[in-house]
Amino acid sequence: MHALLNVAVMAARRAGAVLIRKMVNLEKLKVEQKGHNDYVSDADRKAEETVIDCIHKHYPDHAILAEESGVQGESDTVWIIDPLDGTTNYLHGFPVFCVSIGVQVNGRMEHAAVYDPMRQELFTASRGQGAQLDGRRIRVSGQKLLERALIGTGFPFRQADQEITPYLNMLGKVVRGTSGVRRPGAAALDLCYVAAGRLDGFWETGLAPWDLAAGSLIIREAGGIMSGLDGSENFMDTGHVLCGTPKIYAGLAKLCAPEIAQLVS
Repeated sequence: MHALLNVAVMAARRAGAVLIRKMVNLEKLKVEQKGHNDYVSDADRKAEETVIDCIHKHYPDHAILAEESGVQGESDTVWIIDPLDGTTNYLHGFPVFCVSIGVQVNGRMEHAAVYDPMRQELFTASRGQGAQLDGRRIRVSGQKLLERALIGTGFPFRQADQEITPYLNMLGKVVRGTSGVRRPGAAALDLCYVAAGRLDGFWETGLAPWDLAAGSLIIREAGGIMSGLDGSENFMDTGHVLCGTPKIYAGLAKLCAPEIAQLVS
């Protein structure tokens, strides 16, 4: 395992342990609302602090982009951190959330770790080395038929007023044209589930870089395709993402082309 990935794994596991400890007394957590349907708690902040402390212990000169504390430092190596993806789930005791850590070097994702502390599942990837789940190689599913595919999604929330109508039209098409749709509520895990073949495809709008950084590398190293809704590489900037097996990705893009045009216009 590459040294950078080893530190990412160490940091993710430590942050996951913090989340599990604090989950015992959810009612005592201090919770603040950052925006509509967007919350932060003491658990998010403590987990993020744990991740950053671990990174800086080994790489004090590296830069940080984290959900709660923002940008820290300047370096060719940037750690992109979501200390608790699925905060709303977590605050309700709904057991779908994770820690997501991506390592970007010279503007390119090189290493990724996503840790699900409830299931103790660790998804990892390094560029050119494939993707793993608990050290075992994973690949996207072999599904080629859209009507048999299981698709993941996430509901718009940051710009819901502008995005909800085309999104719901897209959702209706996908519900009717596939085997089923799931919305667990933690995008980083959804991306990993595509990589592991548990989902055949996924789309969402309005995500943040820390939601996407690690999962984007894990999907691609597992043989999947990931892009912006319009097929571009700017999904880290727009937050609009479409991914899946090669055939399912293409099928979703074709099925929902009119709605995609509205969402990216």
